[in-house]
Amino acid sequence: TLRIVLVPFFAWALLIDGGESAQWRLVAWVIFAVAMITDKIDGDIARARNLVTDFGKIADPIADKAITGMAFIGLSLIGALWWWVTIVVLVREWSVTIARLSIARQVVMAASRSGKIKTLAQALALGGFVAPFKDLTGSWDAPGDVVWWAAALLMAVALVLTVTSGLEFARDAVRQRRAALAGDGPVSG
Repeated sequence: TLRIVLVPFFAWALLIDGGESAQWRLVAWVIFAVAMITDKIDGDIARARNLVTDFGKIADPIADKAITGMAFIGLSLIGALWWWVTIVVLVREWSVTIARLSIARQVVMAASRSGKIKTLAQALALGGFVAPFKDLTGSWDAPGDVVWWAAALLMAVALVLTVTSGLEFARDAVRQRRAALAGDGPVSG
């Protein structure tokens, strides 16, 4: 719930002055970092206590897609990220989320290893683009460029993993749904 609540504040901070304000970009970065950290904490608690709730099945992917989706769209709006990257990622993310929710009664599909690595790469890359590292000057110019290029490299990795993990999800969802329908009961995987 906290991640969903943070989305409009994150969007506001990122988009102030068209993304030109270094101070507000840093505020946006802090909000984004808090949201991503709460996602990790939430997942760790759920795994440690073996908690899978109907609310969590719906709210967690929505919260993830809301904060990262806003980051992708906001960064593209301010010209810090290419629109084609945003479109590819959002089409995959929304497709998988809709598919996951539509089969949730028959199949509970846990995130794959490649999906988790994709999420980590996306979060780190988005964080690198949200913070105004590319705009640093003076003695911070070179470190800022290094962080920006690292974020760009991570975004390339995230983009490849976005596509490949999406294809893996589609394959696994079809297999598990067929197994669930054949057995006439929910399947967990």
